[in-house]
Amino acid sequence: MKRVLEHYERQTDDEAAAEDEARQASGDVMMSVPGELVAVVRELIDQHQAQRTAARTRAKQKSG
Repeated sequence: MKRVLEHYERQTDDEAAAEDEARQASGDVMMSVPGELVAVVRELIDQHQAQRTAARTRAKQKSG
């Protein structure tokens, strides 16, 4: 945790902006979730990833 804090304390405004832009471009988002909803959010993420994996597998089978 200390290393993460040190990283962000040393970071310039330009570096922070570039990091934010890269994160947005990747499609990933960080957000705060109430503790009682964490399990539900994890389940939704798992379902989404499973659907994406299945879609990729089907696409590979059709093209190959």
